[in-house]
Amino acid sequence: MKTKFAQPVFLETLKKRHRNGTIWKNSFLVAAVVGIVLLFVLVISIVDDGFGYVVIVNETDPAALSLDGIAVDKLNAEDLRTVLSDQLPPRRLRALEREKPLAELDRDALYALAVSEIIKPHVTQSFTLGESLFGKKAILEEISREFPDGILEFRSWVSAKFLLRGQSGNPMLAGVRTAVIGSLVTILITLVTAFPLGVGAAIWLEEYARDTWVNRTIQVNIYNLAGVPSIIYGMLGLAVFVRFLEPFSSGAMFGLSSGGDSVNGRTILSAGLTLAMLILPVIIINAQEALRAVPQSLRHSGLALGATKWQTILHHVLPACMDRILTGTVLAVSRALGETAPLIVVGASTFLTQDPTSVFSKFTTLPIQIYQWTSRPQGEFHNLAAGAIIVLLVLMLSLNAFAVIARNRMRKEKKAGL
Repeated sequence: MKTKFAQPVFLETLKKRHRNGTIWKNSFLVAAVVGIVLLFVLVISIVDDGFGYVVIVNETDPAALSLDGIAVDKLNAEDLRTVLSDQLPPRRLRALEREKPLAELDRDALYALAVSEIIKPHVTQSFTLGESLFGKKAILEEISREFPDGILEFRSWVSAKFLLRGQSGNPMLAGVRTAVIGSLVTILITLVTAFPLGVGAAIWLEEYARDTWVNRTIQVNIYNLAGVPSIIYGMLGLAVFVRFLEPFSSGAMFGLSSGGDSVNGRTILSAGLTLAMLILPVIIINAQEALRAVPQSLRHSGLALGATKWQTILHHVLPACMDRILTGTVLAVSRALGETAPLIVVGASTFLTQDPTSVFSKFTTLPIQIYQWTSRPQGEFHNLAAGAIIVLLVLMLSLNAFAVIARNRMRKEKKAGL
């Protein structure tokens, strides 16, 4: 009788458990779908601004620059020098000659100079990719009505020229070369600084440190530092690297500073060290988790065969978890690559036309460049920002792909060695 009475209760409880499981399963599915949709909308909005029709108007008609009936884009180098000498104001011509004599420029450089200095094409209106694909007829009618002298051109704001050009006030001539170089050098300094320090600290805390209240306090603080807002690290970098260590971060200590107003700590070196502090707690925590995942039997086996503790760590423990350490490090570096707030505090330039020549140079990065372009009211600068975002996403995805490939290769090597 007891079993018969309990059976309906058991069946009802079982149905309730399955019903709860189905509800949670569907909730997780909805969360995954919402996340994928949001990412899809983000990518579509960026691509929508990165391509589309633009209306280009020239300040000077290229036909007026032709010589003997030959169009300006067909002129040879000598004729282009003649055009530049005749059309440019003497003051501007002297300034260009001081930068680099026209006689030393090749034909392509001279033509680019004629376009930027005399023809001066500029975008008067831009359209998104969606408008360009589905509203071309309306666009043509608007152009013929409002810009009779305008040239309608389908433009990809992400191109080889976009990657090779420096910053410019003219959207037609602007590029991300300086920002890409600044980002890569900054991240290299960050990686070279944070990786050995982070892994070394994790090895000491996990393998050597005793369980004392001092070490437990250090561990808690590392976890807390991993959650500190990035702008706080920017303020720390400003106080330590830019001001306190100014002779070191500016290069004056080594006689490598360029002099003038640039003799200060607002350099690539300060930015890289600041970002290293930002990701250092993350690398330490990730490396500790990777070290904990290594079975203790592996350590005991090494010690039993007569190896020292350091030999066991170097030849057995680290190779067993290096794939996890590398993956976490690359993900942390990807976060640093997209940071803006700490770099603004440290002194990143929002408009910089000269490429950095050393770690003691002024700098800008891709996130700073994107921030500067999105703050401009002109729509074409927003298109440039979308192009820079695509470049930044490609860099970050490349880093993540490198982490996945390196992790899989290390795992194969470990399996082959067993």
